[in-house]
Amino acid sequence: VIGVVIGKTDVRGFPDRKNVGSERYTFSFTIRDSPTYFINVNSWGREEYIRSLSESFRVGDCVTIENPLVQSKEAEREEKFNPVTPSCYKLLLSENHSVVKTSSCYEMDTKLLSLLHLPVKDPQDYYSLGDIIANGQSLDGRILNVLAAVMSVSV
Repeated sequence: VIGVVIGKTDVRGFPDRKNVGSERYTFSFTIRDSPTYFINVNSWGREEYIRSLSESFRVGDCVTIENPLVQSKEAEREEKFNPVTPSCYKLLLSENHSVVKTSSCYEMDTKLLSLLHLPVKDPQDYYSLGDIIANGQSLDGRILNVLAAVMSVSV
């Protein structure tokens, strides 16, 4: 699978239920290979492997993933912690079987770079900041998608 990384979580550690007293580590990222399709990728393993893998690429990098495990996602549980994707699958990376290679998007395909700037939600599923201000009371307690752009950053 080849795609551009459009999102990434931090590395987290959890107690390992199988080996009491030790920890397993995880992080997730989302890759996109077309305007319509993107998928979440999860990786679990030893701290050294997970930290090294996480530090090997950033959002905006192009990656090639070899030998991922393809799993059906449990939509309700998965999408609590990961972006909602159009796929009913997720990819799982394994230290012993999977490989992630990073390369320049210019080397791969410059079309992948343009995918970084596309929203992942349906364009009809957003509220503008003006709508929220005008209808704030009626939107109270609802979860909203907001599309906004940063005009400037200063110190």
